[in-house]
Amino acid sequence: MPDTMHDTLHGAPHRDEHTGTATTGHEWDGIRELNTPLPRWWLYTFYACIAFSALWVVLYPALPITGATGLLGYTVRGEADADRAAQATAAEPMLARLRATEPEQILADPDLRGYAIAGGRIAFANACAGCHGAGGQGAQGFPNLADDEWLWGGQLAQVEQTIRHGIRAPDDDATRTSMMPRFVADGQLTTAQANDVSEHVLALTNRATDKAAATRGAAVFAENCVSCHGERGEGNREMGAPRLDDQVWLYGGDKTTILRTVSFGRAGAMPAWERRLDPATIRMLTVYVHSLGGTEPSVP
Repeated sequence: MPDTMHDTLHGAPHRDEHTGTATTGHEWDGIRELNTPLPRWWLYTFYACIAFSALWVVLYPALPITGATGLLGYTVRGEADADRAAQATAAEPMLARLRATEPEQILADPDLRGYAIAGGRIAFANACAGCHGAGGQGAQGFPNLADDEWLWGGQLAQVEQTIRHGIRAPDDDATRTSMMPRFVADGQLTTAQANDVSEHVLALTNRATDKAAATRGAAVFAENCVSCHGERGEGNREMGAPRLDDQVWLYGGDKTTILRTVSFGRAGAMPAWERRLDPATIRMLTVYVHSLGGTEPSVP
């Protein structure tokens, strides 16, 4: 019988002859495993960690038996709420000034103006960038806010009106509602007439491909389009009608896109933010959007 088995059966562990340390009773090819005890400092540290973790589980959120918040009532969400409340309290004096100050006066006050632009940039990223782009550069169907072309006017009061009440917003009675008619879809024009007036629109920027059609389209334009877009295609901000005599296009200025617009109309919408945002935030957005490209004075 091997020594290891003999030692195990008689309850006397074998000891290594070189170190005097007891072995575990395991042997591989004549090599025995030493049963070296863990250092006491390591064991005490391990037990302390177990005790600490047990205490932590009781005091902080971990197990349902201690409630949703632990005995101390602490949660990370609660801490975040407290931080937000503290930030809101600290910001309230400046926000109160913004609510009570007209945009023109905000621009005249360096402190308010700087605060409004900084806050407006954050609010724009949260509420507006999804449509108008991170820098206000716009996209197809969404106006560019970083230039001087405005559908409804770029004065501060006009910008604020648009932000507050939106465009064709169904939940706001003060929203602007005019829209491009569906001339062909609703039977007001034939397809041939729509093609002619599209050529006339192209002719306003010297891009017509069929001069005869453009000439015929001038009469169609005068009868159906002048009331909104003006005799020379200069646009009408009261109606939100864009200029047609420049190279800025909301949906595209090629013949196919213009023909589609004439035939089926356009009815882009913008939310009304008055009930969704604090009045101070709307003021900050007004000043920030105006700073992107609204160089128009507050008084015409």
